[in-house]
Amino acid sequence: MPNTIPSHDAFGELPRGIHHLGMTVPDVDAATTFLRAALGATVCYDGVAADDPPREGAELERVLGLPAGAKILRQRMVRIGTGPGLELFEIQAPSQQAAAALQDIGLNHLAVYVDDIDAAVKRLVAAGATMLSEVHGNSRYEDTPGNGSVYARAPWGSLIELQSIPGGYYYPPDSESEVWLPPRR
Repeated sequence: MPNTIPSHDAFGELPRGIHHLGMTVPDVDAATTFLRAALGATVCYDGVAADDPPREGAELERVLGLPAGAKILRQRMVRIGTGPGLELFEIQAPSQQAAAALQDIGLNHLAVYVDDIDAAVKRLVAAGATMLSEVHGNSRYEDTPGNGSVYARAPWGSLIELQSIPGGYYYPPDSESEVWLPPRR
């Protein structure tokens, strides 16, 4: 199956890939400590550091879709392995909802590729995550020999999935591209 990724369409150049995902957490420092211990995250930079004034005001609310009175107290970009960035936000707002569950519309979990899923589970638990089940097989097209998957909850409630697919994927005849996998070590 060819892995042909188009670079242009009628509107011009297409996106090259996911740059980062955003996640709001109750405490950026605590989340960073967890992500370092659980997944080996590294800090890229602080967009809003602890000693910076909060980002706030009508213009910020407008451009980010925040409710009136919301303040970004902390903002940090981290990276896990060779994947895209993960931008952490600590926001004070008049109302906040709990972390999205899998059935909720919108982004609902962070999936991390690991080579040794059993060691990754131990690392997550030691860092404070709650496992939802034991390691189990993956779904269709991911169910090659040696594969495994498991979900956990971060201390603040977000879902994290560990996935290992050493046998790679298989694809239906109408597949247009292959799923990203980190380079082999």
